[in-house]
Amino acid sequence: MTGQLTRSLESAAKSAAKAVSKAVTRSTEQAIRETRKATVRSVKRTVRDTEKAVAAAFSAQETEVVRKPPGQFVTVDGLPVHVIVRGRGRPVVLVHGNGTMAEDFAICGLIDRLAARYRVIAIDRPGFGYTGRPRHRIWTAQAQAVLLHRVLEQLGVERPLLVGHSWGTIVALALAADGRRPLRGLVLLSGSYFPGHRTDAALIAPLAVPGLGDAMRAMVPAKVSASLTGQSFRQVFWPQPVPARFTARFPIEIAAAATQLRAVSEDAASMNAAVTGLQRRYAGLTLPVSILAGDADAIVKASEHSVRLHTTIPGSTLRLLPGLGHMIHYGARLKVERAIDDLMKLR
Repeated sequence: MTGQLTRSLESAAKSAAKAVSKAVTRSTEQAIRETRKATVRSVKRTVRDTEKAVAAAFSAQETEVVRKPPGQFVTVDGLPVHVIVRGRGRPVVLVHGNGTMAEDFAICGLIDRLAARYRVIAIDRPGFGYTGRPRHRIWTAQAQAVLLHRVLEQLGVERPLLVGHSWGTIVALALAADGRRPLRGLVLLSGSYFPGHRTDAALIAPLAVPGLGDAMRAMVPAKVSASLTGQSFRQVFWPQPVPARFTARFPIEIAAAATQLRAVSEDAASMNAAVTGLQRRYAGLTLPVSILAGDADAIVKASEHSVRLHTTIPGSTLRLLPGLGHMIHYGARLKVERAIDDLMKLR
């Protein structure tokens, strides 16, 4: 009797164990099936979201406004150089700084104001704006000055007044020191004229290394690059705010493009070498030179550059603008115009 009971209990236990095992197996299989379904749903959802994002990106590119160059092109040795030409009369040539382009002078209002009484030519330097920057050539300040000379030659410009801003002052000084063409004078705005340490130039110098710089730029998404470029202008304008018209009209997508970023880094890296070679020739300049700078410039210290240049070039004039930063053609446009008019009256 006891043995039979034991066998019955064992049989019941085995049956129960089998039932539990089957239940667990069914539950596990069900869980696995549900997990697989959830995974498939998740993957499909991710694919759909990715497709939507890609479609939106292409849609944004398709609807993006394509800017038309505001000027014309002058071809020099196979390189189409973009220039904005306005007005009639004696020529005034505007040479922009690092990171900007000829349109900068249009946005600040200087081109239209000067075009009322002069023939105004604003050039996009190599790699900036709508001008390319061929890699087979090293674009030193002297090379850029020669290019500027050739462009003016094709435009039939004689005895121009050169107005340079920031890095553009180096090109203007290089052309003046070269002596290959008669100039009416120089108006130099917020320039860096002597070798020294520039934090911004030191930070960006690695991007000028061939290959390395290209790789580093390629790693940065276009929107991020545009955002960083836009932020950099806050320091350039400081202590003044970035003007609303600059934010609205400046072609940030061109300034943040790979070609212009390469030009910015190469010019920054070569700046000290450029002014080292030029500074020996400053004292020999005999043409009229007007120097303007903001005494609150966060990019270039006026006391170390503009004031020193004034003491180096015989007969030059200096005007320090209280409380103004680097972009004085915005904050003191009328004073810049006056400096141009004063030199145009001389001869």
